Amino acid sequence: MRVLIIGGGIAGSAAALALHQAGLRPAVYEAHPDDGADIGAFLTLASNGMRALGQIGAAQAVAEAGFPLTGLRLLDASGAVLTDGPLGAHDHPLTRFRCLRRAELGAVLQREVRRRGIPISHGARLVSVTEDGTGVVAGFADGRSAGGDLLIGADGLNSTVRALLSPAEPRYAGQKVFYGYTTDAAPPTPNRAGVITMVRGSATAFGYACSPVGEVFWFARVSGPPVSDAEIADATPARWRDLLVPLLRPDATPAAELVAATSDRLMVTNACDLHLGQPWRTRRTVLIGDAAHAASPATGQGASMALEDAVILAKALRDAPTTAAALADYERLRRPRVENNIVASAALSAGRTPPPNDGRERPAALTDDELIRQLDWTTALPA
Repeated sequence: MRVLIIGGGIAGSAAALALHQAGLRPAVYEAHPDDGADIGAFLTLASNGMRALGQIGAAQAVAEAGFPLTGLRLLDASGAVLTDGPLGAHDHPLTRFRCLRRAELGAVLQREVRRRGIPISHGARLVSVTEDGTGVVAGFADGRSAGGDLLIGADGLNSTVRALLSPAEPRYAGQKVFYGYTTDAAPPTPNRAGVITMVRGSATAFGYACSPVGEVFWFARVSGPPVSDAEIADATPARWRDLLVPLLRPDATPAAELVAATSDRLMVTNACDLHLGQPWRTRRTVLIGDAAHAASPATGQGASMALEDAVILAKALRDAPTTAAALADYERLRRPRVENNIVASAALSAGRTPPPNDGRERPAALTDDELIRQLDWTTALPA
């Protein structure tokens, strides 16, 4: 089977690795002309994301690019410790949470794609998808085209593939998210290696972790109206710092000092998600990752969910008797889990306790054992 993957980021690169391992013929088409630069955002890969990477032989390379997180501490606005305990599955180095820059994760996965001889084309901006009973053709802005048996839309929140399937648009989730890095701050207190500290502040949700070389990675989620595209394009890091520090000063936590010590490595973005129930597939086109089920970043599961998608879709295509059956299996297994994540993350962004459901019939989230069985490359997917 020839599979066209639109998008060479985290979801697309992981899908290419998984499909290649399943014996298919993937090819990746990325709109950006090169591998891209680190724009400042970082992420945490949870144990489930690392398990997914382990099934496609990429966990070790990713682990080496980041640093482990094995503990979680929660502070309130007064600096009091509310909880302090272990984080995720940390009994094995390759299932521990990892913290790393988003661009670093993408670069590691793209290097692995190339190492395995999977073709990847840059500067391929999708403009059309045409499918019939015999195949699917992707048309690109530079006049190129490519044909295959299946097309995977792994092109993120503002997916062109999704726009060609349905009019679904991302919606603002109610929070701006600031990201920054600093090596100029005094070591925050309390601080332990391998611990991510979350702060339930009076005006923000804040989090930070210290790398082994003393660099502090931090984020802040701030409720309120979104920032405009013009503001994002024109505002300087100093402008964002001056806006954020006064919101943090009233709290007796390290947050304000960490932000004040951050110079130019600071950015802001709007937290967005997608409505539930939107179409994911046609006969020969399917969405994965944020293109299918973007959630606000409050649960920190976006990249890990995309990695799970890649493994489950590849297993379905490997084992199902037809493409239609494989895509149906993929959606049956993935939609309940990722839509639960969208709802839970939206509730956290709004400062609410995640509800058991939102009026839709959504099965309960998977247990850890059920997820491990689904991801296990040597087993069949559940019927």
